Amino acid sequence: MRALILGGTREARMLAETASGERGFEIVSSLAGRVRDPLLPAGEVRIGGFGGVDGLRTWLSDNRIEAIVDATHPFAGGITAHAAAAAASLRLPILHVRRPGWTPRQGDRWIRVPDLPAAARAVAGLGDRIFLTIGRQGVPAFAELTGQWFLIRAIDPPEGALPPRHELLLARGPFAVADETALLNDRRIDALVTKDSGGAQTEAKLDAARTLGLPVVVVDRPPLPEGARSVETAAAAWDWLRAAHRLR
Repeated sequence: MRALILGGTREARMLAETASGERGFEIVSSLAGRVRDPLLPAGEVRIGGFGGVDGLRTWLSDNRIEAIVDATHPFAGGITAHAAAAAASLRLPILHVRRPGWTPRQGDRWIRVPDLPAAARAVAGLGDRIFLTIGRQGVPAFAELTGQWFLIRAIDPPEGALPPRHELLLARGPFAVADETALLNDRRIDALVTKDSGGAQTEAKLDAARTLGLPVVVVDRPPLPEGARSVETAAAAWDWLRAAHRLR
């Protein structure tokens, strides 16, 4: 079976490592190319976009793909929708892998919002110094906020407009709670903004904010396409892929 794994997440890399070593499987992993120095999965890798639904459909046909696993970031709504549409048009089996989102604990001061513009509105009354951990593509949503200072953490430098008062911190997780707590204290952070990405790689910032009693603006995930089948782990995705192999 020739299968496409979409995404550079930890779950995608785990699945690629498992499947690439098994007889009867040819695995191609596809990364969006938005990170300058990505962590590459095992096996064959392609980097870059497909050109929308039509481009993806053509690529799937040309490369004889028989199954798709969408293990992209929970906020990569565009490619998820394109993959679902292309798979439906070609009658290919598709599975979406989505790690569980974070859940608030006792002592958390979360403000849940539906999107980044709503997050920008929410931080207006939360203090003068805001910590943005939303990835580089979401930063322009805060560019017009001139009255606050922002600490912006991302793997690569953001593109597009930035808030006039900011500090850019380039770093890749995982992060330790002690380090996150020290960072919040050192920069005198009043509030944190994050996407509900889930997982342990960047969860330490939530623990640090809870310890310090800081409010956290949490951006909700976009929904999966209607009728989408999903699992939460790479192990469950591997079970599905093996079952799809048996049924082909």
